[in-house]
Amino acid sequence: MLTNRRDLFVASLGGAAILSIPGYRHLAQDPKPGNHAVKPLPFDPTRLPGLSERLLVSHHDNNYAGAVKNLNKVEAELAGTNKDTPPFLVAGLRERELTFRNSAALHELYFGNLGGDGKVSGGISDALGAPFGSLGRFEELFRATGMSLAGGSGWAVLAYDLHRDSLAIASAGGHTQALAAGLPLLVLDMYEHSFHLDYGASAAKYVDAFFANLAWQAVDARLAAARKAAAAMRG
Repeated sequence: MLTNRRDLFVASLGGAAILSIPGYRHLAQDPKPGNHAVKPLPFDPTRLPGLSERLLVSHHDNNYAGAVKNLNKVEAELAGTNKDTPPFLVAGLRERELTFRNSAALHELYFGNLGGDGKVSGGISDALGAPFGSLGRFEELFRATGMSLAGGSGWAVLAYDLHRDSLAIASAGGHTQALAAGLPLLVLDMYEHSFHLDYGASAAKYVDAFFANLAWQAVDARLAAARKAAAAMRG
């Protein structure tokens, strides 16, 4: 028996099918608390024009892997809490859990939508026309959202809003901010660790390199999964 909407989503996609969808593999294989594994880069870090191997490997091995390892530690601490644990300790652990969980997930989505040639393909191109008017207008708005975070930190995200059944651009100033009921389709890391080794403070050049290396087929696959999720929720 399907117990909740998450189960319905997974079942509607099929066990084998969901494993092939970039960025959503975790839905089919939810690890036990404290047992999350660091996923390898899904591309050859020596072959992304404008993004150096040094930058990509450092970003992956330090920032992303660090989030995964810290998530495991926090979950182990939470597993030891009980009715006598002071509420302020539980609150602090839950806040850290959310931070590291979101950081790990967003990094996996970010790396998962890199390694391409930057050429838009699939249904995502047409899908962007309805809410934004054109692909060019979407890119303009998404770039502006990313640049609004330059000099600080955060994420720019194109999400499928399950609540409104539409695409939306969202800005997050940290790991604990997200569009409610939003499934990330395209993720841009605007923390300085994602570009400073290559570009210093020239965030705009980094955003150019990001778009040049986008794997739009991954974004299109996420859109297909999000649409199935929306249909399952409506059903």
